[in-house]
Amino acid sequence: MSDHESTYEPKTGIEKWLDARLPIVRFGMDYMALPTPRNLNYWWTFGAILTLCLVVQIATGIVLAMHYTPNTAMAFDSVERIMRDVPGGWLIRYVHANGASMFFVAVYIHMFRGLYYGSYKQPREMIWILGCVIFFLLIATAFLGYVLPWGQMSYWGAEVITNLIGAIPVIGEPILIWLRGGPAIDNATLNRFFSLHYLLPFAIAGVVFLHLWALHQAGQNNPVGILLPKETRARDTLPFHPYFTVKDGFAIVLFLMLFAVFVFFNPNALGHADNYIVANPLQTPAHIVPEWYMLPFYAILRAIPDKFGGVVAMFAAIGVLFVLPWLDTSRVRSMRYRPTMKKLFVIFLVVCFGLGWCGAQLPDANVIPGIGGGFTLFDGDINTYLWLTRVLTAYYFLFFLVLMPWVGLKETPLPVPASISEPVLSGSEAEQKG
Repeated sequence: MSDHESTYEPKTGIEKWLDARLPIVRFGMDYMALPTPRNLNYWWTFGAILTLCLVVQIATGIVLAMHYTPNTAMAFDSVERIMRDVPGGWLIRYVHANGASMFFVAVYIHMFRGLYYGSYKQPREMIWILGCVIFFLLIATAFLGYVLPWGQMSYWGAEVITNLIGAIPVIGEPILIWLRGGPAIDNATLNRFFSLHYLLPFAIAGVVFLHLWALHQAGQNNPVGILLPKETRARDTLPFHPYFTVKDGFAIVLFLMLFAVFVFFNPNALGHADNYIVANPLQTPAHIVPEWYMLPFYAILRAIPDKFGGVVAMFAAIGVLFVLPWLDTSRVRSMRYRPTMKKLFVIFLVVCFGLGWCGAQLPDANVIPGIGGGFTLFDGDINTYLWLTRVLTAYYFLFFLVLMPWVGLKETPLPVPASISEPVLSGSEAEQKG
C-alpha cells in the first residue's frame, strides 16, 4: 500500500552502508512484506509468471546472439548451426521461440484479468498505462525477432509490415527508409532488426521495474474490487511472503510444465512451416501470416479496405487500451458486481478469439468450415471472412468507446461489500445464530 511503512532493519555493516546509499535491499524486503489482499485468486499469479518469462527470454536471447549472424547470406544457416552444432543450441532456441508464445499467453490472461476486475481504475491508472507500454514493446520485440531466422515467413512478414508504415502520410516514407536502411529489405534491415530486438527486452525490463514501483505505491487490486480502508486492512491482508510467494511458485511450476510440453514434444506447433525455407524475395508464400499472438490485430488491419485506414485501426486497437481508465464510467471496479458488463465482457472474449481465428484464414476464402462441407454468410463475390472480421472489429471498438462508458452510467450494480472479510464474517455469524 502507498502508506505502508518500511519494516526492514539492516543488521550488518555492509547492509547499513548499502541501505544509506542505494536501498535496493529495503525495496525488495518491503515488497515481500507488502500487505496483500487475502482473497487474491490464481488469476493474480501471472505477474510472477511474466517476470519469469522475461528473465528466460533475456537469458536465452543473449546466448543465441553469441552464435547468430545478422547477414542475409548467413542468417538462416547460422540458425541451423545453432540447432545442430552448438551444444544445447536446439534447446536454447526452442525455449526462446516457444518462450515468446508462452509470454503472450500469460500477457493476454494478465490483461483480461485486469480488464475484468477493473485493475485500471483510480488509483492504479499508471500501473495499467505502464502495462500497456510493456505490451506494445512486447509486440515490437516479437515482430523484430520473427524476422531474424530469415525464412520465407520472416522475410515476407517484414515486407508487409514495413510497407504498412510507408502508408502513413508525410512521415511514413522517411520512417520506412530509416527502418529498412534503404529502399528494400536487405542486410541493413536485418542488422537494424537484430540490434533493436536485442535492445528492447532491456527497455521492457526497465518499464517492468516502473510497473512494480507503481504497484508498490498504489497497492494490489482484488477480486472484490474495493479499496481497503485502514480500519479493516489488518484483517483483510496478509504479507506477500510467504503466503503469496508459495501460491505464485505453485502456479509457476504448472506453467513450466505446459512450457515443457511444447519445448520437448511439439516445439514447432506454434510456428509456421514456411519459416524453415530460406527467404526468397522472388517467391511469395501462398499465405503471409504473422505469429498467432498478432493475428487479432492483423485481422483488424485486413478488415479496413483502405491501407492507411487499416494501419490506423490496428494501432488504435492497442491505443484505446491506454485511455481505458477514463472510458469506464462505473464506480464499481469488479465485474463480479456488474451483471450487464459481465455479459458484454464474455462477448468481448469471444470476439477477440474470433479475430485471431479470422486473421489466420486465407484473405480470399469465402467458406467457413462446418457440417456438410461448410457454409457462407453471404452469396456471390462477398467475402465471408472479411465481413465477419468487420463485424468483430466493430464490436471490439464499440466495447471500449460506446458500451463501457454507456453501461457504466446506466447499469445498476449489485451490492459491494465494505471489506474483504465482511462476507466471510457475516456468513459465520449467520451460521452461529442458526
